[in-house]
Amino acid sequence: MTLNKDLLDILACPKCKGEVTLLEKGDGLRCEACKVVYPVRDEIPVMLVEEAVPQDQWPGQAG
Repeated sequence: MTLNKDLLDILACPKCKGEVTLLEKGDGLRCEACKVVYPVRDEIPVMLVEEAVPQDQWPGQAG
């Protein structure tokens, strides 16, 4: 699962407007400032604050 680099360059955290980075597995986008992960479903980022998962609760991630 890969997201287009151009798309990744323009995406921002909807809460703080900060940078998001793609997780190694490609299944989420992490905002370091907010300590949350936004899921990527069927190669589509779900950039909704209410869909964000705390970073330490994301499967396979350590706080």
